Amino acid sequence: MLLFADGSEDRAMSPEQLKAGLFQAFDKLGRRKKVLAVPPDFTRFHSFAGPLTGFAWNYYGDALTDILPAIGTHSPMSSKQIAEMFNGVPESLFREHNWRSGIVTVGEVPSEFVKKVSEGAVDFSWPAQVGRLLVTGDYDLILSIGQVVPHEVVGMANYNKNIFVGTGGQEGINKSHFLGAAYGMERMMGRADTPVRRVLNYASEQFAEKLPPIVYVLTVVRLGPDGALKVCGMFIGDDTECFERASELSLKANFEMLDEPLEKVVVYLDPGEFKSTWLGNKSIYRTRMAIADGGELVVLAPGLKEFGEDSEIDRLIRKYGYVGTPAVMAAVDSNEDLRNNLSAAAHLIHGSSEGRFTITYCPGDLTREEIEGVGFKYADLNKTMSIYDPARLNNGFNTMSSGEKVFYISNPALGLWAHKDRFNASA
Repeated sequence: MLLFADGSEDRAMSPEQLKAGLFQAFDKLGRRKKVLAVPPDFTRFHSFAGPLTGFAWNYYGDALTDILPAIGTHSPMSSKQIAEMFNGVPESLFREHNWRSGIVTVGEVPSEFVKKVSEGAVDFSWPAQVGRLLVTGDYDLILSIGQVVPHEVVGMANYNKNIFVGTGGQEGINKSHFLGAAYGMERMMGRADTPVRRVLNYASEQFAEKLPPIVYVLTVVRLGPDGALKVCGMFIGDDTECFERASELSLKANFEMLDEPLEKVVVYLDPGEFKSTWLGNKSIYRTRMAIADGGELVVLAPGLKEFGEDSEIDRLIRKYGYVGTPAVMAAVDSNEDLRNNLSAAAHLIHGSSEGRFTITYCPGDLTREEIEGVGFKYADLNKTMSIYDPARLNNGFNTMSSGEKVFYISNPALGLWAHKDRFNASA
């Protein structure tokens, strides 16, 4: 059931309009006694989930007893991050998800189904795992809050991914990421109907009775001509319609189809948002279909201090590197540590250009040896930023004083860029 829907690609919804739409949906739901909010973590700061969670707290008051950020494999939120993202919401309401131990398996998607939807790319069953709090908390409503945007693992982010991956467990996250990588990320990005989404939808449909009622609050955020972020749509409901409506709008607002492949792309990673290649490699994922064969991606990463946000994943990235699909698949076959962490294997596949273009990282706190050790090229951050100054570059095409033409992206998490021939060929 769709409870609220408003948006268009040129819309800019004010906080007051978002609050009014949210309250309108809540009024339709009727009184609730105990509510759990599941927003994203600080890595999705620009989703506007922080203010929306605050509005939900304003509406439900003491009935909103818990907030569980859907951190997946990310680091837990700090007090500073909570205060900045969820301004005014009491920190005492926040709970911490443990993806390795704090989960419950509510069902199993059969291997036959997973194999069929993946066209034989994988052959395993998939455990539908969620944070223990969702099952044991005795809630009569779960509010899943987040942003729909093109995504490398599932095609389009959010909806039930926020539940089964964001509050999911080690095996479920590992297998869902590996399923997407094995099937092919370029076949999925920017598409709402993908093998990973079908697996998640199966879990939602078959195991819903194990969970309290879930209502999804989904935003679509675009970058305005003035460089400011605008919420151009919000869709609220308890089934796929709100996700499908949000996905349709996101493709209009967040996807740039290019007539020609790009020879050089420069991406800036905000240091407050991107501290690891686990997150920062969105610079690769979201641009790979736009970059020409033999082209170059330059990543300005002043906040980069690690590879994986999880210590074991960080170790695996350092050990195996971004070496391309054949080498990673061979490493999975022959190494138990990588086989037991398939999300890391998937990430290594996603983060390689497969030799098609070069990737140059300019990190704030990692050394040349560390960057080159995982398979990237290295360049000094300050020297490179003196040439490609984010304060002077416009999103899109720029011609430098040297005459060099570059395509600049100020935040890769906000969109997807593709050359039309490569995007169509990957379908």
